Amino acid sequence: MADNSISGKTDQILVEEHSYVRTLILNRPRQLNALSLQMVSHLLELFTIYEEDRNVKLLILKGEGRAFCAGGDVAAVVKDTTDGHWRLGARFFWIEYTLNYIMATYNKPQVSILNGIIFGGGAGASIHGRFRIATENSVFSMPETALGLFPDVGASYFLSRLPGFFGEYIGLTGARLDGAEMLACGLATHFVPAMKLSLLEEALFKVNTSDPAVVSTIIDKISEHPPLKAKCAYHRLDAINRCFSKRTVEEILSALEKEAANGADNWLSETIQSLKKASPTSLKISLRSIREGRLQSVGQCLVREYRMCCHVLRKDVSKDFFEGCRAILLDKDRNPKWEPLRLDLVSDDMVNLYFTKVEDEEWEDLKLPARPSLLAASSMAKL
Repeated sequence: MADNSISGKTDQILVEEHSYVRTLILNRPRQLNALSLQMVSHLLELFTIYEEDRNVKLLILKGEGRAFCAGGDVAAVVKDTTDGHWRLGARFFWIEYTLNYIMATYNKPQVSILNGIIFGGGAGASIHGRFRIATENSVFSMPETALGLFPDVGASYFLSRLPGFFGEYIGLTGARLDGAEMLACGLATHFVPAMKLSLLEEALFKVNTSDPAVVSTIIDKISEHPPLKAKCAYHRLDAINRCFSKRTVEEILSALEKEAANGADNWLSETIQSLKKASPTSLKISLRSIREGRLQSVGQCLVREYRMCCHVLRKDVSKDFFEGCRAILLDKDRNPKWEPLRLDLVSDDMVNLYFTKVEDEEWEDLKLPARPSLLAASSMAKL
């Protein structure tokens, strides 16, 4: 039974009720379900309501059409900020990060069905949940450095907890992973062929408990373990660890070029090119963010990322986010003019500023809601 009446919201989020289960459907298929302010606000409201509702035991989150979610609607954020309203952009991220935190500390299982594109904010709306179902249609990426941003939505938490330095590799290059690779590295908890998803959902609709072991058993019966493709990056984990463990972006790039000198291949050249095309400022703040995330809780990561985001929106150091959105999303010439143009022109002082409080009397740090202490560990630690 569909119910779109909660708080009179429109149909950007569809709600289906099945006994003790609620299915939330991201419903902007023409925009690849990019998250609008209205969507993140509605999702936050629904997750808050359902956590207190004893008649709700399990949440399923999925996308309409060929995407789960292609990220946050950053074009709208850029428009607001360009019009002189950077605080409107900051409000979007405040609500989105609060939703990420609620998902990471939720007391009921969230099953995200990742059948299609999962970029940026789409990862934030799913990876923090307990169960993440990949399929042969899954395409995962954190493409923020190509946009002049940085992997946010708590990515500094979940990327830093992937095997070795695979998270640094994904976060800096924006590399795309398929469903099998998502499963192998831990971004997905299960893999279910798309043709079996209806079978999975029918089985989940019968759940009458919030016991994750029961939910896991149901998914396990339908899930598979697909082989990794021969050319997938996860096969290169040893080389990734050698290169992406380096202290600075310059040293990472140098290590990759040395590997290429010993015998270049497509993966190495594509990785090097991805780094050279990305915003130098974004690369430097992204690496530091992921490194700090290794030692921080999911809440601490989100608070820090909010600081970083506000500095981006205010253009305190660089305008690269607005230039990246122009080049990739608006004009689509795919030829951003980064400023500074080179890694060596991005000083430590410039990087440090992103990690400080914003100097504005009306600004405040992200205030995350109090959560029961037993829920304080994110889903990445639950596995």
